[in-house]
Amino acid sequence: MALFPPTFPGGLHPPERKLTARQPSEPCPLPEQLIVPLAQHIGAPALPCVAVGQHVGKGAVLGQAKGFVSVPVHAPTSGEVVAVEPRPHPQGRALPAVVIRPDGADAWVETLTPADPATLETEDLVERIRAAGVVGMGGATFPTHVKLTPPADKPIHTLLVNGVECEPYLTADHRLMLEEPERLLAGIAIVRRILGVERVVIGIEANKPDAIALLTGRCAGLDIAVTALAVKYPQGSEKQLIHVLTGRQVPSGGLPMDVGVVVQNVATLAAVADAVIDGTPLIERLCTVTGPALRTPKNLRIRVGTPLKHLIEVCGGLSEAPGMIVLGGPMMGQAQLSLEVPALRGTSGVLVLRPTDLALAPEGPCIRCARCVQACPIRLAPTTIAACARLERFAEAEQRRALDCIECGSCSYTCPAGLPLVQAIRHAKATILARRRR
Repeated sequence: MALFPPTFPGGLHPPERKLTARQPSEPCPLPEQLIVPLAQHIGAPALPCVAVGQHVGKGAVLGQAKGFVSVPVHAPTSGEVVAVEPRPHPQGRALPAVVIRPDGADAWVETLTPADPATLETEDLVERIRAAGVVGMGGATFPTHVKLTPPADKPIHTLLVNGVECEPYLTADHRLMLEEPERLLAGIAIVRRILGVERVVIGIEANKPDAIALLTGRCAGLDIAVTALAVKYPQGSEKQLIHVLTGRQVPSGGLPMDVGVVVQNVATLAAVADAVIDGTPLIERLCTVTGPALRTPKNLRIRVGTPLKHLIEVCGGLSEAPGMIVLGGPMMGQAQLSLEVPALRGTSGVLVLRPTDLALAPEGPCIRCARCVQACPIRLAPTTIAACARLERFAEAEQRRALDCIECGSCSYTCPAGLPLVQAIRHAKATILARRRR
């Protein structure tokens, strides 16, 4: 199997630990309550439009979009609204949510309208995607309809399909490609028509040969290239994937559209197909629930709003007290403080680590080894930017391109001194952006 040259600069190869790669997905039973946050996407949170005591059908709108960069939020099942109030959120604080007690019927609302994509205008396709609340499901959760409406002066010539899934442990995208390739291909056809592009490339890391072989066969005659990529983190980041598959580099401060490219995750494209063809909103997804502290790791088809506690119970519970629970993968995921936190549209994985899996050694002094510089896929100097953050020299941090950091964690992972480099850079970025807003 040939690898696609060239590769992107920097990066590394952490242990893959894909415990569930051969584990077919299973439906997750409904919990006693679903906690559906109104903030599940980049942009303005949805505004609640239901009241306590109201009965809602599966797919009913719980929160209306607030502005263009926003999407509605929908009921993951039918049942009674028992609360509209702040609840624990993956961001680490209580945020507004709609709490539903399932009625067991799982009955859809009657307003869903299936459609033939071939009969719809481009604007109608985009509107169905927006109304269904589709967002980037690789973790970024950027509203998909916004991504599919680039400015007229930014013509798009290439659609890149991200099937990389380079984070350790996570296998949900891998299973989707194996189990539901027709949903994926239907979504690709819809997005291809919206953008008017001729070139489509699916990028998959070479550690998924079964998915590569399957999609290569399914794409024969569809003018879609399937490319096997070297196994390297963070290959799934947009800028790195664009560099590898097109040879183009997104400029500093720029976006993929600046080089004529749109990147979509495989799960997002499957959700696009559901939204346009079936009229169904984004209320469920594949999620890898895994980790060495879990008895039976699984790939689960979960409803949005399912508490982490329920997901862990469905996987047989904990084999020992956890050292950390992470939403997402170990490199870019978010550590959680409560098992009452719900899974969101962007929750690709739940990772349960043991205390022995965590690096608990005290921080040491920087030894100027430059490993972080070598690992940085954006060609930054992480130690220098982190030092600027600690000294509150944020103007200098901005000059050193702190805002270009993609927060992949490669620098912190490879640092022999155990310095929290990415955390310091994240602080610098937040301060710089806050000062710009003022």
